[in-house]
Amino acid sequence: MTEPVRLSKRMSELGLSSRREADEWIARGWVRVDGKVVSELGSKVLPHQKITVERQASAEQSKRVTVLIHKPVGYVSGQAEDGYKPAVVLVKPENRWADDPSPELFHPTQLRSLVPAGRLDIDSVGLLVLTQDGRIAKQLIGQDTSIEKEYLVRVQYTKPGRLPDADLKKLNHGLWMDGKPLLPAKVRWQNEDQLSFTLKEGRKRQIRRMCDMVGLKVIGLKRVRIGRVKLGELPPGQWRYLGADEVF
Repeated sequence: MTEPVRLSKRMSELGLSSRREADEWIARGWVRVDGKVVSELGSKVLPHQKITVERQASAEQSKRVTVLIHKPVGYVSGQAEDGYKPAVVLVKPENRWADDPSPELFHPTQLRSLVPAGRLDIDSVGLLVLTQDGRIAKQLIGQDTSIEKEYLVRVQYTKPGRLPDADLKKLNHGLWMDGKPLLPAKVRWQNEDQLSFTLKEGRKRQIRRMCDMVGLKVIGLKRVRIGRVKLGELPPGQWRYLGADEVF
């Protein structure tokens, strides 16, 4: 890479910020390239140039919160649709988990720009991440993310007998969706009617469609882990802050 690239894109690649944050900081004069302030949007840099950000930018970033919700059935991950409520309406003081170890105090400004980093279907439950931090959103849903997501899936086999081992192998690797091969997954039986799925991608209704391809009907689906962060004891409909020491 020797071609000049947009400063905001380079900052995102380096994990300094999201592109949107970068543009905001550049406009405010908070970004330096080789020690000089660059405040013009669309400015380009070379890969060897040193990018630094002013302390105000880091301070503002550290105030951004990330919230973990145990999403119940009937809530959508993002925008409200068809009379269904978005999961963000659950983020209010009375729904905060009593055992949340975070010292963070709730303030309504934390709801501003609090967006889902990944989706969970309306009829699925479990761990949903809402964040104000563009770096976390990029880490979880960026094109090159390699963060695992683990689900417990209650299933019913729609054919006689049990699911053949060959079909379990297909769930692990070998299925195609929307004309593209799926990345390898880790799929194993937890007990006689429940599978554990660990994926590194999240196509729309992926697990339900994978199960359908091998004759399994999904009865219930729960996300229990994203990277190193687990749902744990968080009760349905409640939320907590991502701890300062927790990383995905």
